[in-house]
Amino acid sequence: MSLLNDRLDALRGPAPAKGHDARTLAALTTNPGCARRALMDAAGVDKDAIAVHLGKPRPLAKSSIALRNGAVFEQKVKADGGAELLRLLRDVLGLPLHEAAHTDLAAVGSQDASLPVRHAYTRTAVLEAARSPRSVRTLLDHPILQLTVAGHPVYLEPDVVAFQVDGVFHIIEIKSFAVLDGRADPAKVAAAVTQAAAYVIALRELFESEGLDGDNVSHDIILITPRNFSRNPTASIVDARKKIAALTRQLNRLTRIGPLLDALPPHTTFDLALDRGERPTRDAKDLTAALQTAPARYTPTCRHFCDLAYVCRSEARDEGLIDVLGSDIRDDLGGVDHISTALRLADDTRRPAPDQVDLAAALRHAHAVRTHLRESA
Repeated sequence: MSLLNDRLDALRGPAPAKGHDARTLAALTTNPGCARRALMDAAGVDKDAIAVHLGKPRPLAKSSIALRNGAVFEQKVKADGGAELLRLLRDVLGLPLHEAAHTDLAAVGSQDASLPVRHAYTRTAVLEAARSPRSVRTLLDHPILQLTVAGHPVYLEPDVVAFQVDGVFHIIEIKSFAVLDGRADPAKVAAAVTQAAAYVIALRELFESEGLDGDNVSHDIILITPRNFSRNPTASIVDARKKIAALTRQLNRLTRIGPLLDALPPHTTFDLALDRGERPTRDAKDLTAALQTAPARYTPTCRHFCDLAYVCRSEARDEGLIDVLGSDIRDDLGGVDHISTALRLADDTRRPAPDQVDLAAALRHAHAVRTHLRESA
């Protein structure tokens, strides 16, 4: 492992490794075939800093207003020692639950330097609740969890609550997007559940490290959101098994990063060559060439999850890759990687390969229909 770590350190350069959080871990499941992201995440490369240096930063994912509204809603749910949250849990879990032991671990300290301390308190509180001979119901607010990523321990600071009832722990995710008439935006629900899946895996890792059954951490996520257009919260249970399995596979892939490193040219590095003022001095063309040694797999959804999305999109457009048109078109044109190839098959200026005959016929038909419509317009 030390040799692997040395190679990852060389890939990153002397800058400190960029830490993960639940959002960056969850993003691994959105594009599992991207070797570039796998390498950079394993090495802890600051992708945002690279995108900024290359002049293609990703816009902020959320506005300050949205972030403020989310914080206000979370405070409302957790007010008065979690009284409202407890009521929601009682309803959604069908429990005759009148009270629970509430522990706010944020009181231990909220600065980055205190994360190891808060994690130690979280670990103690979780294990005490898990090993208690009594049927203790415990509410853990602001826990700090730890997850092993590419052989490195990573702290996760969730805005969730770990709730233990009758020996089973639940992850609770509080989000400010509304549920209208019992339905929420599927994409937002999927993102919230994928994020919560990282916490489930971390909590299970803690259990298993202590010889406890990881299945005592439920695969069901309790999602707290506003009801309709009010700020009144409602709770629902979402099965996260598929998300947990997908994220687990990606984390395992990061621990087997060796083959991806072996495919890179010798001495490849993404080092920004920071000066004493922490300003990057690396030549942009040289850095771009280094990036291109690690194959990317751009899709339009990358814009929502990856700091390098606009860098990779520009590269994919320059190469005329089908991927820039979206996953649906890429799947429909399976076996065709470039837009120019699809266009030549469509106008019959390229002979199709044996496995492209049916696809070429469909493209020629579509081209003929489009030509006819244009001529008759």
